[in-house]
Amino acid sequence: MLSGIYTIAWSAFFKWFGTPLLYWLAQGDEVITAIPPSYYGTFGLIVGLVIFFGSFYPVSWMYLILGGIAGKVILALCFVFGFLPDLGWNKRTGFHLIFNELLWIIPLTVIYLRAKKVKIFLDSQPDPL
Repeated sequence: MLSGIYTIAWSAFFKWFGTPLLYWLAQGDEVITAIPPSYYGTFGLIVGLVIFFGSFYPVSWMYLILGGIAGKVILALCFVFGFLPDLGWNKRTGFHLIFNELLWIIPLTVIYLRAKKVKIFLDSQPDPL
């Protein structure tokens, strides 16, 4: 749930405060990026909602967790190829890429693998009826 909420929050910043956020990420330099920040934010909101809804029943909705992992990878790649060449590598862009996109892939992967183990275990149990 935390990963989904965190993704939704940062994506909302990109969606509704895109230009000032890019100005802040570029540390005060004016930038024009390849992708509009509102598109990146909209896709991030969708990914965040997928992760958030997948957290309610991770065993039943493993495909949502897997979709969230794929979404985080796509968001990271979009940031690297769409924003980073124009913004430049600095501590703010590094923070966003590492802590907002890449780091969340690890717990999401662990949750997916645990849900898969639980699903296998539950499928191996005899039917109580």
